[in-house]
Amino acid sequence: MDAPLSPYKLRKARDVYNYFNVFNAISWNLLVGVIITLFALQLGASSTYIGLLSSSFYLALFLLPLGKIFARRFSIIGIFSITWIIRSICMVLAVAAPFVDYAGHRSTALLLIMLGVFLFHAFRGVGMIGNNPVLSELASGPDRGSYMTQIQIINSAIGMFSSFLLAMVLGTNPPIFLFSILLGAGVITGVISGYVIKKVPEPPSEKDRQGMSLASIFKDAFAQDSLRHFMVILFLVILVSGVTRTFVVVYAREVFQHNDGLILLYSVFGGMGYLIAGLSVKFLVDRLGAKPLFLVCVIIGLLSIIPVIFLPVSAISNITGAILFLVFLFFMLNFGFLGSEGIAQTYFLALIPQEKILDLGIIYFFVFGAAGALGSFLAGLLLDFLSVLGISSFVSFKILFIILITLAIVALAMQKKMKSLGSLPLKGALEVIFSFRDLRAISLLDKLNKAEDSHEEELLLGALHDTPSHLAVDGLLERARSPRLATRLEAIRALERTEKLNDKAQKALIDDVVNNPYTTAYISARILGNHHCTSAVSLLREHAVSDDYMLAGEAVIALAELNDESFRPEIEKIILQTKNPRLKIMCAEALGHYRCVDSISVLFDILRTENPPPYLRDEVILAIAAILNIQRVFYKILVRYKSDNSLETALAMDEAESAFEFVTSTVSGKKRVSKEKIKNLISSAEDLQKAVSNYVSKNDGADLSRWILELPEINKTAGVIKAVFSEAVLDTELNIHNSLRLLIVHWAAQELRIWAVKLK
Repeated sequence: MDAPLSPYKLRKARDVYNYFNVFNAISWNLLVGVIITLFALQLGASSTYIGLLSSSFYLALFLLPLGKIFARRFSIIGIFSITWIIRSICMVLAVAAPFVDYAGHRSTALLLIMLGVFLFHAFRGVGMIGNNPVLSELASGPDRGSYMTQIQIINSAIGMFSSFLLAMVLGTNPPIFLFSILLGAGVITGVISGYVIKKVPEPPSEKDRQGMSLASIFKDAFAQDSLRHFMVILFLVILVSGVTRTFVVVYAREVFQHNDGLILLYSVFGGMGYLIAGLSVKFLVDRLGAKPLFLVCVIIGLLSIIPVIFLPVSAISNITGAILFLVFLFFMLNFGFLGSEGIAQTYFLALIPQEKILDLGIIYFFVFGAAGALGSFLAGLLLDFLSVLGISSFVSFKILFIILITLAIVALAMQKKMKSLGSLPLKGALEVIFSFRDLRAISLLDKLNKAEDSHEEELLLGALHDTPSHLAVDGLLERARSPRLATRLEAIRALERTEKLNDKAQKALIDDVVNNPYTTAYISARILGNHHCTSAVSLLREHAVSDDYMLAGEAVIALAELNDESFRPEIEKIILQTKNPRLKIMCAEALGHYRCVDSISVLFDILRTENPPPYLRDEVILAIAAILNIQRVFYKILVRYKSDNSLETALAMDEAESAFEFVTSTVSGKKRVSKEKIKNLISSAEDLQKAVSNYVSKNDGADLSRWILELPEINKTAGVIKAVFSEAVLDTELNIHNSLRLLIVHWAAQELRIWAVKLK
């Protein structure tokens, strides 16, 4: 297969294709959009005629094999260009129809319209053989979904503005010759679009341009479960979509008796719905995937036609209500069903192998054509048949829409058989759609992709850090490979805030720990611990003794987060051996995470060293508090003491006195407890106040040591803690640390409270 286009050539080719789409969309709306349906109705066309006119759009897709035959001998772009020019010229027949009608041959005029439209679509069907290969080539890369949706946005925006201008031009009762002028303009813009497409590069040729026979293509396509299931769902969705969007125009004209100008204004809102659907899909498709957005669009389309069933006949005569209802109907139908048609092609191109796009693309358009043609033709016949039976248009359309609702529900019921292709599940996609945080993250990622310098990247990555979303992981991993250190740091920091890391992210972080010491490795180690990545345990053990002290520190904390109990003794060795105060602090924090009372003795050894740095001392004391599970409350006491060192005695006595008050108020409600137990508890509470006073005022811990030893052992670790603390209050090397004295007093007060609560 030929080499893909370079970024520059791809960008240039996309620009050309966008110009093609502008002229093509203008031509389409002037030749075979709503205008041709209104033109035919102006000449008295029946519902069956409208159904046939609409079905020609779909029937022409069966000419794709003819295009495939031409593609064996001629370039795909050449076929695309010539057929696009000829199809526009064929609509000259429709341009002549008003003159024939003026001569008194209305049936011939309707025949000319039909012939022009059929020929238009026939040549389009041949030329469509190039559609999928060209789109597949231009939509290559990670932005495949958003680029394809951009094409949809161009078409819908032009369709909306064209409908608005046509509504202004046609007014309420347009002269028939005005249609000739508009159709003529459509022919000219169509010829221009055919000329512009010539400048798009030829898509890569297949290894075997002969390809498979049509029978082999069908056999290959329907042998694949995923493709077969999708084709059935696509058939039902396109059938419903084609009928609703075609006959909603007839519905507005026949049931509500609204004029052409008003109906074209409704089409403006229909175009707006299609445009907003395109913008929404472009914004979300590369993050959520095609499948959930396809289903969401079908659901919206389904919900939009349900009100038709329950609309009362009295609503027709209420002009304001009728207009608002039809505006809603046109908008939502186009948002839902046209949106689903657009995203279906994105899903299809992702579902099939690149080398089979030309062949299997024929199957796609066959199914598309069969569904649309059959649906439009049968819907027209049904409406005319019900009319012959004397059933009003109002009721006839209710019957038609009930059938369509049933088919749409069947299609949705089959969605579980669709392959996900890496998409989010429908529930997950809906959660994202209704999550402001996730939508903001997607917006930031889009801006990040367009960032023009590293400073802008850093600002956006900082914003993503403040807007954590699992949808940002891939984008952040890409930036984590930036050549600029500041950008890598911000990207990895932002990863830290995501709720869950996928396998790809975990591997990237592990690689970063291995390959980037002294730079970003320490952050990656921290993230692996915070997200409990057990696969990184052996790696973290290895780097816990790294020369990069930041990496070593984060590694030991990560191991503590992972509750790697077997490595805890190694951390105790590291904290005693290292001279680096930062690494000591991080080891102390890690021991606090383990909550193992055996580590308290090791932490006391740090405090016994000569003049430990103030912040190291405080971190060690907070680690002990964490082991005792009292850090949250004690931290406030420590902060208060640090703000004013003269408060030591007052803070310690406050703890003892408040514990005494807690005891007296608690035991007063314990009527079933023996008086002797209550008396012992209150006596112990009184003794604590005296012991604390001696400990903090006179530096005499004898009374407090005895008090600690007399405490009942409330839990399994109480004996160890009592032994350690009863000795600590007598240790002159430890008693010089006022913060430690406050910690022991706070612990004693807490133990007294727990004793009071559990007293029986």
